[in-house]
Amino acid sequence: MTYILRCDIAGTPLRWISPQDAVRHYAMQTIAWELGDVAQRFHGGRRAVDGMRTVIDVSAIISVHGPVHSASVRQVPPLSNSLLFARDQFLCLYCGQSFAAGQLTRDHVVPRSRGGKDTWENLATACRACNQRKADRTPEEARMPLLAVPYVPQPAEYLILSNRRIIGDQMSFLRSRMRKPKNRYVA
Repeated sequence: MTYILRCDIAGTPLRWISPQDAVRHYAMQTIAWELGDVAQRFHGGRRAVDGMRTVIDVSAIISVHGPVHSASVRQVPPLSNSLLFARDQFLCLYCGQSFAAGQLTRDHVVPRSRGGKDTWENLATACRACNQRKADRTPEEARMPLLAVPYVPQPAEYLILSNRRIIGDQMSFLRSRMRKPKNRYVA
């Protein structure tokens, strides 16, 4: 299924919604504007006046009337292994090798036994061998430097990471909403 990118009226991307939820916004006339190609077409019943069948074309990106979400309010996206692994591009941030999701683990840069938290900034993707080798130490103590700096994904980046079936219009729109990241790879 192709999900629809829902934005506020100012164009801040908020979440993915189902095409059926988007149809409700069209029917309630709460759509402020729409962008992109038609993602899905819905056929309704026949109009009593002329017998024509109703059709609602749902665009890939819709804006819904309502409050504007300030860009200065930074929401931390929910953390899961699948999103963490996607953020780190399925690479072990210690050895640099690429792995399938089932071969990766969540590593605490500052170990939990030392007060390290389950936060985006304290978690790195690691293969099982590197995670076991690092054990209950910091990367410096284990002499296993990180290849990249853990970070909190930007809201638009989080939306990209959380949807595997993004169509071209949506990807272009989301990328245009991302701040240019600093180089997170360590030299």
